[in-house]
Amino acid sequence: MKTFLMTVVALMTFAGIAVAQVAPPPASKPDEQLLCDEADARIQQFQGVNSDLKAKLEAAKAGVAKLENDLAAEVAAAKKCNDDLYALLGASEADVAAFRQRLGQLEGRVREMQRLNDDQLADRQAEVRDLERQLNALRRERVAVMPEFFDRIVALGRDIKGLYREKKIKGYVVGTWAENRDCLWNIAGRTEIYGDPFQWPKIWQANTDQIKNPDVIQPGWTLQVPPAGPKTDDETKAERMYWRKKRAARAAAEAAAATTPQPEAPAKQKQSSEAGN
Repeated sequence: MKTFLMTVVALMTFAGIAVAQVAPPPASKPDEQLLCDEADARIQQFQGVNSDLKAKLEAAKAGVAKLENDLAAEVAAAKKCNDDLYALLGASEADVAAFRQRLGQLEGRVREMQRLNDDQLADRQAEVRDLERQLNALRRERVAVMPEFFDRIVALGRDIKGLYREKKIKGYVVGTWAENRDCLWNIAGRTEIYGDPFQWPKIWQANTDQIKNPDVIQPGWTLQVPPAGPKTDDETKAERMYWRKKRAARAAAEAAAATTPQPEAPAKQKQSSEAGN
């Protein structure tokens, strides 16, 4: 029906017969009920809509082509900027890729630690300190100042700081040397205390009311255990004084040993060349 109507309209136009402009019928009216002039109006309406859509499609294609060209230009500019930045930092794309991978792995480990509860974190503070050492190593590399990494490194440092937990243990009862091998060095090295034997001066200085000589502690003593952390100035001074006294005592003992006369070894009994004499 539509094809027939379009053919009629085309023949009438070719013959010079004017076709009266009729308003398109309502969209609710089926094609089968249209009069000739209404069908012509609807056909012209469809043709107009089709032309508009084609024009919009061509405009959209042109817009897409322009955006693709703009994107290619921006990508090229970004690549040149990166190349200039790499040259300034003395790094290659491989160096940056390796740094990106190491940073991503460190971020993954921190996310795993963040899933632990406080008690679990308190038992794994050595790992937290190791994470912070690795982050500080990344920070010292020139690539770290690149915009891609700078904010991530700052955020990662904040996340690692949030992993630190203090040991809940506040006191420790000294056991025997035979069974527990308890001395300040070994106590500080226990995982439930500090996990670091070099922290022994902290326990000493927190218990000077009992410990007069850090080399001597008695079974049954209850020692206060300060929170983990860097040694204070007083703790460091006390440790240095301890080692100075140890060296002085050792030197004095060695000097005394050097000046003390040694007993002569007994002379060997002269064997007689004659047996039985």
